[in-house]
Amino acid sequence: MRHSEKPIRQSISLPPRVARRVKALARTKKTSANRVVVDLIEAGLEGQEQEKRRFFDLADRLVRASNPEEEKRLKGELARMTFGE
Repeated sequence: MRHSEKPIRQSISLPPRVARRVKALARTKKTSANRVVVDLIEAGLEGQEQEKRRFFDLADRLVRASNPEEEKRLKGELARMTFGE
């Protein structure tokens, strides 16, 4: 979060197991549970963006691939990303 942006208050409900883990992580890092939640959300959003970029990179490589073996490998990777292993 940029420092110039005004924070927006948001209420969330966490399952008890997740809340315990957040509190434990906050104690370990000597910070607030709120800060831990914000950091985890930002990391999750960034992870999703990276996964999206990786998907489109693989799709682009598949379109440009001329080797049938490379095409097969890329199709397999895209299938795993889309449907899991």
